[in-house]
Amino acid sequence: MATILRDWSYRYQWLYDGISGLAALSVGGETRFRQLALHGLTINSETKILDLCCGSGQSTQFLVKYSQNVTGLDASPLSLKRAKQNVPSASYVEAFAENMPFVDGEFDVVHTSVALHEMETEQLHKIITEVYRVLKPGGVFTLVDFHAPTNPIFWPGVSLFLLLFETDTAWQLLKTDLAGLLAEIGFEVSKPKLYAGGSLQVIHAKK
Repeated sequence: MATILRDWSYRYQWLYDGISGLAALSVGGETRFRQLALHGLTINSETKILDLCCGSGQSTQFLVKYSQNVTGLDASPLSLKRAKQNVPSASYVEAFAENMPFVDGEFDVVHTSVALHEMETEQLHKIITEVYRVLKPGGVFTLVDFHAPTNPIFWPGVSLFLLLFETDTAWQLLKTDLAGLLAEIGFEVSKPKLYAGGSLQVIHAKK
């Protein structure tokens, strides 16, 4: 069960950025962390990218360096206001991830960073199905999120972080075979790449 620190981290951008930066040290810092899910992808200036659950644009700022066609989607008006200020070169849409206002096959790449752990199981299924719908055939869904640590040394730190800043849905994701769920919905899924003692997973899933 999360503490009041979770609420504060969403209310105060400086606190969120500080926590995010501290957590990212396990993979070499914030810059490297925000680009983990992009490694191995072929992206050019015309690639149409959706930054799903973009928040305040923490990853969007890197996506716009690769493509001129980046759209950020988030359900929070406050987050989108911050994203527009932080990364004005992207376009933004306020909507829920499980009901996206896009036509079928609109995007080449859908990217999301540490957002799926916020979703209830049924909601997670709906979101992945929506991602499949809005991707072009051959398009890629790339994501980074929590994973149950494979190195026991990382369990205390991960557990403390989840207790302070996350809810039960994060613990549930640790028990979820995310790659298996993606395959079940129809994606061709690469083997997850694990980082930070297995506490983070990066998955590329092709439609």
